[in-house]
Amino acid sequence: MIIYIGADHRGFEFKGKIIKILNDLNLKVVDAGSYDSQKMCDYPKIALKVANLVVKNKNNRGLLVCMSGIGQAIAANKVKGAYAALCNNVESAKLSRQHNNANILVLGSKFVKQRELKKIIYTFLTTEFEGGRHQRRVNQIKKMENCKP
Repeated sequence: MIIYIGADHRGFEFKGKIIKILNDLNLKVVDAGSYDSQKMCDYPKIALKVANLVVKNKNNRGLLVCMSGIGQAIAANKVKGAYAALCNNVESAKLSRQHNNANILVLGSKFVKQRELKKIIYTFLTTEFEGGRHQRRVNQIKKMENCKP
């Protein structure tokens, strides 16, 4: 599994901690930016890059970070086939996979507790989608991707 990771300048330092965790788990990591905490950048560009990589490379996952995680999640979910879940704890990470088949984990550097970070990431990466009644709902979401206002 390849993990495509990206962060804006507010999530840059947190991203470094996450990359260390992913490396410790022997996962291949592709860093999609940003590469400098001092240089401001626009998170939608990072979210687009990661979401496109995840959608084009099936069976891999994405991980996005910004201060709150909210903007990254909104932006990534605009890409057809990207299912980004903002998770600030282990339970939400588990449910995002079990019930929603999320393929991108979004973390808010301001809200995720450091002591839970590794467990949140590990849970997201190892939890399987349950299917069943959840598949029906995920299929409904997929149909919405083609809706016109």
